[in-house]
Amino acid sequence: MPQYDKADVERRMKGAVESLKGDLSGLRTGRANVTLLDPVTVEVYGSHMPLNQVATVSAPEPRMLSVQVWDRSNVTPVEKAIRSAGLGLNPITDGQTLRLPIPDLTEERRKDLAKLAGQYAEKAKIAARNVRRDANDALKTDENKKEISEDDRKRLETEVQKMTDDTIKAIDEAAAHKEKEIMSQ
Repeated sequence: MPQYDKADVERRMKGAVESLKGDLSGLRTGRANVTLLDPVTVEVYGSHMPLNQVATVSAPEPRMLSVQVWDRSNVTPVEKAIRSAGLGLNPITDGQTLRLPIPDLTEERRKDLAKLAGQYAEKAKIAARNVRRDANDALKTDENKKEISEDDRKRLETEVQKMTDDTIKAIDEAAAHKEKEIMSQ
């Protein structure tokens, strides 16, 4: 049974791009958007959990997010996680609800957000390169097991490199679009 699976490589490459798009959608551009808090993880019950697994996030107003924490004992960890997420938000605690006023974007904040978009893109590129490495390792394993020839391995490695190049191009385009969106506010 060959180790290399083209469909799996394509799926994982696409996953890197989709993950990046999800991360980028969370970067705010001046309006309240519930996806803004998607990258926030909270340390509760002895593990790190996504915010949406311990609270309900809503946008009752264009410049305000509301986080309704389900368990009263998690209010402080949620507040701490939001403050330390690097999103520039300062929660106002009201019982089990945290109100997050969305401040206007300053030029400095825009630059920080654009830089964060770049960091997300770099993380996605690393994920794509890891998929490429795994695929190439699988091809070498297949060649060593005599399941494919050296020529097949080289041809498939070129194919994997093309998928990687296409994925990195898509990552760069998504990041550039988001940076432009952030800086044009």
